[in-house]
Amino acid sequence: MLQQCQRKATCRCSTVQNRGCGVIGMEQSYRSNMRSLSVDYSHGGKPTGFDVASMDVRAWLQQWPRVLSQLETLVVGLKRRQVSGPYNCAQFTVELYRNLVGSCKWGTAGQLMDAVREVGKELVAAKPSELAVGNMVRRVLYIIRDEYESAFSAGDGSGGGQAATSASLTSPSASRGGGGGGGGHGRANSRGESTPRGAATGGAGGAAGTAEGGGLGPSLTGMLGGQFGATDFGRSCPDLRQNVVASISELMTELRDMRGVIKEHAKDTIHANEVILTFGNSATVDAFLKAAAGGAKDGLNFRVIVAEAAPLCSGHVLAKSLAKHGIDTTVISDSAVFAMMARVNKVILSTHAVVANGGLIALNGSHAVALAANDLSVPVVCVTGLFKLCPLFPHDQDTFNCLLSPAAVMSFKDKDSMRNVEVLNPAYDYIPPNLVDLYITNMGGLQPSYIYRLLAEYYHRDDLIISPSDEQAS
Repeated sequence: MLQQCQRKATCRCSTVQNRGCGVIGMEQSYRSNMRSLSVDYSHGGKPTGFDVASMDVRAWLQQWPRVLSQLETLVVGLKRRQVSGPYNCAQFTVELYRNLVGSCKWGTAGQLMDAVREVGKELVAAKPSELAVGNMVRRVLYIIRDEYESAFSAGDGSGGGQAATSASLTSPSASRGGGGGGGGHGRANSRGESTPRGAATGGAGGAAGTAEGGGLGPSLTGMLGGQFGATDFGRSCPDLRQNVVASISELMTELRDMRGVIKEHAKDTIHANEVILTFGNSATVDAFLKAAAGGAKDGLNFRVIVAEAAPLCSGHVLAKSLAKHGIDTTVISDSAVFAMMARVNKVILSTHAVVANGGLIALNGSHAVALAANDLSVPVVCVTGLFKLCPLFPHDQDTFNCLLSPAAVMSFKDKDSMRNVEVLNPAYDYIPPNLVDLYITNMGGLQPSYIYRLLAEYYHRDDLIISPSDEQAS
């Protein structure tokens, strides 16, 4: 299967940006290959747990050929841009991890987390510009931590408060010595069980901080780790596999339903007779605008101006889709954005990633649109799912950028007369948070200043660095 995938033609353009280069067919082929990789949950023979110090993750996965084949297929798909776009990358990454957790043999949560990290390093290295891959790696690691701590806090009873829970997780000897567990200050996890608040703010230290603060919430000392040690993940947890697989399945459901939740906010954002400007093509923006327009009986009348997003001109695809739905649509060139901005009521943009400071990585040319809107005091609204939330910081326009083929800018037929000309075709723009007014997500409307707070609810501080490239942006 891998050899068949490798024989496919290489395509250097993004799926979202270019629908005319055969990428759609390549993605459909890749999806069929992934579906054919059924997972064997029977652990035949005597498979061994993963030890990051003594073995390579691929050597360990040779005990489960189907999971290894799924990993290799995904790595090749990322490198060849057969898997492209944040949604597709996130979906296939989570599916791989669900199969890895469910079918591979591991003894402790620590071994599982080491395997998840090593697989994540390979996936991120295959295509560093797809930040959604690293986001899903961190989400899976957070799920493992959360389920592990929930299992022991639930098993400790309800007599001794959060501090005993933290001590039992930090020290196996403390757990064997007894002691009560979770008090009333917690949150419900995916199955309705009470989880220590520290799981949402940084692990056992956060739980201990709750007790230190007298039950009024985690203290700053507890959230930053304080005087308490790190959680010990070397203990056996019988139901951990089942719980983690269930939580990962719920994450997949969240990804699948994300656009439907975002669409519910469309009619509260767009009003009758407004003029909306958008840039390029995005499936989320397309669904959002169609939901605002509604049907023939309860629909709104508004006008959409679509900037074509040269040189790939992906805005043409969005304009055709909106026009078929009966929305009054106008296509303009990118150079006409500032001239048309005075007529616009709102700018709605999609995003490739939302970074830790509240800014966003968007399609190349979006920064100019945001600057024009800011100059004329037009609100900029970004519609996105929170699976694109990345805990890294951009230092400049090139931090998370990549270069596409220059053929879209200048034909190779002119190469002889342009020997001394360097042609650049960057894929993305960085838009700072001061140019964004509102994020509409699957959690509702959020201010850019609130994005940093969400990082503690989605990722653990010890999992922010997945690959060496992350250290420069952390």
